[in-house]
Amino acid sequence: MPEFNDREKAFGNKHAYEEKLSFDVEARCSKLYGLWAAQHLGLDDDNAQTYAKEVVDSNLEEPGFDDVLRKVRADFDEKNLNISDHIMKTELDNALKEARRQMSENKG
Repeated sequence: MPEFNDREKAFGNKHAYEEKLSFDVEARCSKLYGLWAAQHLGLDDDNAQTYAKEVVDSNLEEPGFDDVLRKVRADFDEKNLNISDHIMKTELDNALKEARRQMSENKG
């Protein structure tokens, strides 16, 4: 029975690690995407960092990135920036790939 308990504990630890890694990747992705958006909004370095944090915080509203896309779309619309949804989603995909790459480099 100890073997089963050890395997169950290992599985639980693995699941917790994967959940944390997923959360960290999403947060990194949101920050990178926020920095991309900040550049288009014409924000300087300090304001860009603040904006990127707002984008990260917006991602806590619901699972996935729809909340992030809505926030950035609203900010682009407010500044009358003509950036298509397709470009926004492509940049979000790029940010996700980059976040995964960065996180995998930081593992080892």
